[in-house]
Amino acid sequence: MKDVAKKANVSKMTVSRVINHPELVTQELKDLVYQAMKELDYRPNTVAKALAKNRTLVVKVLILEEMDTTEPYFMNLVMGIAKELDRYQYALQLVTENSLNLGDCDGYIITGMKEHDFEWIQKIKKPVVLFGENDYHIPYVDSNNQAATRFATKYAKSCGYEKIQFIGIDVPEKFEASREKGYLEAMELMQLEANITRIDNHSSSAAKLIENFDKWQENTCFICASDRIAIGIERQLLLEGKKIPDDYGIIGFDGVFLDQIAAPKLTTMKQDVVEMGKICVAQLMALIEGEELTQKEMMHEAKMVVRGTTK
Repeated sequence: MKDVAKKANVSKMTVSRVINHPELVTQELKDLVYQAMKELDYRPNTVAKALAKNRTLVVKVLILEEMDTTEPYFMNLVMGIAKELDRYQYALQLVTENSLNLGDCDGYIITGMKEHDFEWIQKIKKPVVLFGENDYHIPYVDSNNQAATRFATKYAKSCGYEKIQFIGIDVPEKFEASREKGYLEAMELMQLEANITRIDNHSSSAAKLIENFDKWQENTCFICASDRIAIGIERQLLLEGKKIPDDYGIIGFDGVFLDQIAAPKLTTMKQDVVEMGKICVAQLMALIEGEELTQKEMMHEAKMVVRGTTK
């Protein structure tokens, strides 16, 4: 490393950062160091480095969620985590709550937390990054849920829908509260009457909700807390002979696979789950290296994808 630093005319610390945390270094410095490494045929000995620092080169990923109701959403997250861990030459170990302490690791990425989970999560001695907003000062990565539903609600109004109805997920969790808050903010700003209905996060629950058809006047747009709910609403509306998007509009949330198999395809607020998985790893690696995070709360902006369920 000393020879690389000398050839690139940088400090050993800079070489170390380029190798271990390239996202924290300018492209110019990375090019200098990589060129010096290439000319000197320098290859970092990851295993030796890990042994010297008493590292395992393993990160445990814990999903505290029923996979049958969330897949492929979390599989995209795991894909992003795995890709980024590979760049750091780390291995990913998927664990359950019961197997959390089997075998050693350097840190944890946890998602799908419920309120009662935070008590034991706070007791974990290794570095932890959560995928999901929280109020416990634990570093996290999440979509800017509030901004996303605020944007979706305003967009529904711009499409000409007279009534805008929010269909939320019946869970006492932070992401849901943030999505509802964004909707309420937009409705207040536009001086419209807000209506929130909460159901289980299943397409069948959404379909049953729509069966009570007299309640939903035409020219209503449904802002849904998930694509799973949105697709259930869409299917039932079509069964009832209603026209989408002319009679009813639908905007989902997630943009991971389900939005594309709907017919017509869903307009949705798309989360870049793979990218957020990568950010989780970058945050965790900084903690593993003993660095102070400059930003513990990482909000990633969801983007609207306009398709066939809005005017």
